[in-house]
Amino acid sequence: MQHRVITFVLLIGLGFGLLALGAGMSTWRLPDHEQGYAPQQPIDYSHRLHAGELGIDCLFCHSAADKSRHAGIPSSDVCMKCHQVVTSSFGVLQEEMGQAAKEGRKPHLVVSAELRKLYDSLGLNETLQPIDGAVPQSIPWVRVHNLPDHVHFDHRAHVAAGVSCQKCHGPVESMQRMKQFESLTMGWCVTCHQESTQHGINGKPVDAKTDCAVCHY
Repeated sequence: MQHRVITFVLLIGLGFGLLALGAGMSTWRLPDHEQGYAPQQPIDYSHRLHAGELGIDCLFCHSAADKSRHAGIPSSDVCMKCHQVVTSSFGVLQEEMGQAAKEGRKPHLVVSAELRKLYDSLGLNETLQPIDGAVPQSIPWVRVHNLPDHVHFDHRAHVAAGVSCQKCHGPVESMQRMKQFESLTMGWCVTCHQESTQHGINGKPVDAKTDCAVCHY
């Protein structure tokens, strides 16, 4: 009788163990499968704000996407093309500097912590003037989409074919923090090529090859 009880208890434990293992396996990933990867960045840049609310086109910042294999990570100078002009266009900088001059004090602007990081990397003060002795440094952005070394992906070919950025990167205009939206596995890419060849892209016929040499050479 005692052996039956022990056997029954062990079977129950085995059952719960298998259930727990099955639930855990659902989150397992194959090597190089980083769907959902969303690393913390040195500056909390919001695609939702810039691409969504402000409607900035992807190619404005990632200007190499239609000209090169790599889309490129924007430099700090690209950021300042907007932030310096936007600040000036609203008269915020000039108004504060004028008011400060009248009151005999140093100008002061309310700058967010994230913008402060951008200005610090460029060695700029609140009035966007160079700080004496400061050495501009690049921002160490963390790459989100990492394909294996044996995979050759060319952005310009896809942009030229009419593939939207969202097709691979998901609804970036709604992302506060950029993440890998699709699996980007070989099966996912092959399926996309097959469907594009069958149905075309934006009404335009395409011949998206699926032989190995297209992506592995």
